[in-house]
Amino acid sequence: MAYTKLTPHFTPSARVEEISREPAHYLLTIPSGRADKYRVAQLDDYAQLIRRRFPHRRKQAPSHPLGTTLSLSARTSSNSLPGTWGFGFWNDPFGLSIGYGGKPFRLPALPNAVWFFGASEENYLSFASGLDTPSATRPAANGFLAQSFRAPRFHPLLALAGLALPFSRKLTRRLMSQVIAEDGIALNVDPRQWHRYRLEWREKRVSFEVDEVRVFESAVSPHPPLGLVIWIDNQFAAFTPEGKIGFGVLENPEPAWLEIKDLEVG
Repeated sequence: MAYTKLTPHFTPSARVEEISREPAHYLLTIPSGRADKYRVAQLDDYAQLIRRRFPHRRKQAPSHPLGTTLSLSARTSSNSLPGTWGFGFWNDPFGLSIGYGGKPFRLPALPNAVWFFGASEENYLSFASGLDTPSATRPAANGFLAQSFRAPRFHPLLALAGLALPFSRKLTRRLMSQVIAEDGIALNVDPRQWHRYRLEWREKRVSFEVDEVRVFESAVSPHPPLGLVIWIDNQFAAFTPEGKIGFGVLENPEPAWLEIKDLEVG
C-alpha cells in the first residue's frame, strides 16, 4: 500500500491543512456561514486531468489480487454536517459544480462512483426506486452511506429522459433508474469518532469495511477511470421519487471539518 499525491482545493476562508506528509494526515475545514455561498475543502488527484485520464482503474494483475483499494482513518466535527462529505473514487460527473477554477472543461456525465458518503437530510442521492417501491426497501439516499454507482457513457433512454423532463419528472427519474445501477446502505457509525475505513474496487464487485469488519458488498462496480476525492462542503442535491428536484447550498452555523490520517491507496 502506498500514499498517493493529492492536490488541495478550497473556497475562500476554507482550508486544507497538511498535518503530516508521512503518514498522510490532513484536516479539511469549511467556515461557518449562511446559505448564500458555496464552501468546500477538498483533496483529489484528478482536478487538472480530462476525465479519460483519471488515474484509477480496477487493477486485475496478479500483483493486485484485491483490485484497487482505499483505506484511511477519519473523523468529523459533527454527526449531522450540513451538505456532503466523504472519500472514495468517482468520475466527477458534474464537472463544473465544485466551485473552484483552473481545471479542464468537462461535460456532465452519468455517475460512476464507489465511496463512503455523508449526506445531510436535504439530499436525496438515489435513482434506484420509485413510489411503487416500499420505502423500507429503497436504497439509502442520505445519511452516512457505503455506496456505489455504475452507468454507461451514453444510453438511448437518456434522450427520452431529457424529452420527458419538462412534462414528467417522475418519468424522467424512472428512465434514469433504468440506466444508472446503484447499491448502498446506511452505516450505523458515529463519524465523530476515529474509525478505520476501507473499500475495495474490483471488476465485478465492491466491498466496504469499517474497523476491519466487512459492512457491505455489492456487484455494482463502477466503470473506470475514476479519481480519488476526499471532501467536505455545504452543498445539497435531491431528485426525489415524487419528482421534486432541489440543488443549492446550506447554512452551517459552526465551522465544519473532516480529519483524515493514515491514507493508503493500492
